[in-house]
Amino acid sequence: MRAALMSDETEDERWERLSQDRVDRPLPRKFYKLAMVGDDLSILLDGRAVKTPLKAKLFLPNARLALAVAAEWNAQDKLINPALMPLTKLANTAIDRAGPEREFVAGEIESFAANDLVCYRADAPQTLVDLQNMIWNPVVVWADQQLGVKFKLSHSIRHVAQDDATLVALQHHVTKLDHFQLTAVHNLTSLTGSALIALMLQARATTSEEAWAAAHVDEDFQISTWGQDDEAAKRRKNRKLDFDATLAFLNFL
Repeated sequence: MRAALMSDETEDERWERLSQDRVDRPLPRKFYKLAMVGDDLSILLDGRAVKTPLKAKLFLPNARLALAVAAEWNAQDKLINPALMPLTKLANTAIDRAGPEREFVAGEIESFAANDLVCYRADAPQTLVDLQNMIWNPVVVWADQQLGVKFKLSHSIRHVAQDDATLVALQHHVTKLDHFQLTAVHNLTSLTGSALIALMLQARATTSEEAWAAAHVDEDFQISTWGQDDEAAKRRKNRKLDFDATLAFLNFL
C-alpha cells in the first residue's frame, strides 16, 4: 500500500536520472579549475554560476552547506560524477522541485504518514511483537506529543485510517519546513518507510543509528531468522549511503 503512495525512487535517484542519462551519455569532463562560494551563497565554477537541471541558479541557504557543496565540485577529478555529489543533487531537488511543488511534495509525505511503517504491527511471533513495541513505540509517542494527536495502530495487515485531525496536524507541521528541509524529510521518508521517523530526525529527536534501526525492525528480524540475501544486503548498503548523505544535508541546515 505504501509503495503505491510514494515511489521507491528517492529524490537523489530521481534527479540523477533527470540530469544525466547514465546509459547513453558519458560523464562530462571537468571543465573548471576551482569551485567557490559566491557572496550570494551561489556556487561558482571559475567565477561562473552553477545551474540546476532546470536551469535555475544554485543558491544555498547558509554558508556551511554552500562550502560543503563547493567541496563536492572541487573533489571531482577528470570527470564530473553526480553520484559522488549527493549534497549538490539534494540542493538541486530543493530548488527545482520542493520550491515550486511544495504542496505536492508535502502531500506525498502526508500520504505516507497515513500508512506509516511504525503504525503497522505484527500479531505474532511474540519476539517480533516485543521488538516492534520497544523500537517503534517511542516514535509514535514522540509524534503524538509533538503534533498533539493520537496515531492509530494496526495489529494486522488491515488498513487503519488515521483521523483527519491527525493528518491535518501533520500537514501543518510539514508546511513549516523550508524547501531544503522538505527535500530532506521527503527523501528520508522514502528511505526509512516512515514519515514519523523522518520528522523525528529533522527535529533532532533521535540519532541516525536509532532511526536506521527503527526503519529495519522487520528486515532485521527476518535476517536473524532466515539469514541475509546478498542482493538485499547490497540494496540496503546503497540505501544507507543515501540515508547518510541526506542526513548530512539535513544537519547542515
